[in-house]
Amino acid sequence: MRIGILGAGNMADALGTQWARAGHELTVSGRHPDRAAALAKQIGPAARAGSWAEAAVFGDVVLLAVRDQAVPAVLEAAGAAAGALRGRVLIDCTNPVVPGRFTLATQGGSSMAERVAETAVGAHVVKAFNLCHEDVWRMTPPVFDGSPLAVPLCGDDADALATARSLVRDLGCEPVEGGGLERAGLLEATAAFMIGLWVCGADAQAVIPPLKFAFGAR
Repeated sequence: MRIGILGAGNMADALGTQWARAGHELTVSGRHPDRAAALAKQIGPAARAGSWAEAAVFGDVVLLAVRDQAVPAVLEAAGAAAGALRGRVLIDCTNPVVPGRFTLATQGGSSMAERVAETAVGAHVVKAFNLCHEDVWRMTPPVFDGSPLAVPLCGDDADALATARSLVRDLGCEPVEGGGLERAGLLEATAAFMIGLWVCGADAQAVIPPLKFAFGAR
């Protein structure tokens, strides 16, 4: 599979490296071309560097891996409004979290994923990979207490979701259906809430019961 990556930071590094190991080809882009080139070289022969626009049209899948504040400018540079991403799977792993407050910068409006979909004309947006620190994605594979990490996906296009599920499994993780893109805001809010707990030293996983107790103890 050919994957374009919008971003050359830690998430681009972590996910891109794993996907290259799984046999995919990558084009990495970033605000600083030299940093994108360095990341492509680090990932290996399956990766090359390019501009935002080149990464956007490189393949059938594009990963949006930039800070939430940079999303509008990056999508504009990639030609999203002009249809450069039309028909492509656009995976959004961004978190619009207000630092220190752990609330959503998008609070009171549509989710970041929905805003991405509105801007990226014709793209099939899937919200995914936003609940974990980049080092978790570097694990080979992410398995905890004998169980692979579950990765929720939110999206409206069946084929795009199937592609995202395949990329999740390439990491050794298990995809979980999270519903349509209208539920992506809940996934973003979950990230904000859990990050706040982790910063306070709490185990976010411990605040919910196991599945067998989800609907009661009887």
